[in-house]
Amino acid sequence: MPRRRLDPAAQRRGQMLASRLTQARRASGRSAEAVARNAGISVETVRSIEKGRTATPEFFTVAALATELGLSLDELYTFTRQDSAHDAQAPTDPSARISG
Repeated sequence: MPRRRLDPAAQRRGQMLASRLTQARRASGRSAEAVARNAGISVETVRSIEKGRTATPEFFTVAALATELGLSLDELYTFTRQDSAHDAQAPTDPSARISG
């Protein structure tokens, strides 16, 4: 079954995630190979995420990369949402979904 196309907001979040992970890896002075090996994932996966070919990587892949690069998942989430004021997707505050 083919994957559905991502909407523009989801594509933008994927680009932001790729940007932040690439920035953190380069700042660490390590290669994609070294980060992948230490995170327990394939270098092809790291490259695919960094190049934007995988806009919605699996949670545990992102968690492994975040841990390896010293990033918190909260930081990644916030970073990917920073340019989404026009994004009418889900609210960023989970408590906003609770109706009284």
